[in-house]
Amino acid sequence: MIRLHVQGDLAAGLAVAPTLDQSRYLTQVMRLKAGDDLLVFNGRHGEWRACVAEVLKKGVVLRAEEQVREQTRGPDLELIVAVVKKARIETIVEKATELGASRVRLALTHRTNADRLRLDRLDAIAEEAAEQTGRLDVPLVDDPVKLDALLDGWDASRRLMFCDETGGAPAVPALTAAGGDKWAILIGPEGGFSPEEGERLRALPFTTAVSLGPRILRADTAAIAAMTLWQAAAGDWER
Repeated sequence: MIRLHVQGDLAAGLAVAPTLDQSRYLTQVMRLKAGDDLLVFNGRHGEWRACVAEVLKKGVVLRAEEQVREQTRGPDLELIVAVVKKARIETIVEKATELGASRVRLALTHRTNADRLRLDRLDAIAEEAAEQTGRLDVPLVDDPVKLDALLDGWDASRRLMFCDETGGAPAVPALTAAGGDKWAILIGPEGGFSPEEGERLRALPFTTAVSLGPRILRADTAAIAAMTLWQAAAGDWER
């Protein structure tokens, strides 16, 4: 069944107004008509079975009928990735959503060299991935910030999985030993972290430096591999 992320509140009998683009998708691509069912979620009130109540010239009106899943939250996991080329960032946002990240933070490092990004495009990619993967929320995608500023304002209760291309501990045992419910994963730029950045990251008390294996990985591959390892060691796959 079609799943749609909406902004409005959800309750039995409540009218729901999709965006104009969503309305076009429902009627022109999926060919829904009045009375057809779909699933909707908003990240706050769980997942609901809804029906197309009206088809108007400027959109459709949905009506929430019945809650089919209560709201749940995935792991408290942030993915921090140095800005790289547009196509790779888009892949990273999509896969981070599928793998359960609650937030994607874009970082500017000493060696960042990347295309200009459209945050609205990345938000749309995250939303579509959430709809397709069955999750009940959509991860936030933050504006790029300098890595130094991000670390200066760090919440020390959040562990940081530092994917260190110069060497680190085997990931799964290191993550298991570190423990903690709140985590972030840090992926560097195409040229790697600068020596100064690596030294600072390894010295932080909340950092767990790990290796992603003997081969040099591109940023998008590294993000997928790191999130998979984290899920295996500390995530919600077992649940």
